[in-house]
Amino acid sequence: MSVDFIVGIMAETIRITLMISAPVLLVGLIVGVVISLFQAVTQVQEMTLVFVPKIVVCLITLVAVLPWMINILVSFTHNLLTNIPTYIK
Repeated sequence: MSVDFIVGIMAETIRITLMISAPVLLVGLIVGVVISLFQAVTQVQEMTLVFVPKIVVCLITLVAVLPWMINILVSFTHNLLTNIPTYIK
C-alpha cells in the first residue's frame, strides 16, 4: 500500500460523502433562502417558521433519494471489501 493509494481512497470517500449529502443540503439551503425572503418581505420574524418547513422538506428529500444513496454506499463498500486482497499486495 502506497501513500498515493491511501490518498486516492480517502479522496474517493470524500467525493462520495459530498455527493450523497448534496441533495439534502441543497434543498435545505433553497428552502432556507425562500423562507428568509418571505420573512424579509412580510416582516414576520418567527423562529419556528424557518425550522419546521426546512425539516419537513429535508425529510421528504431524504426519503426520495434514499435508494440512490444506499446504492452508492453499497457499491462503494462492495468495491472496497472485494479489493482487499489487491490492497494488501
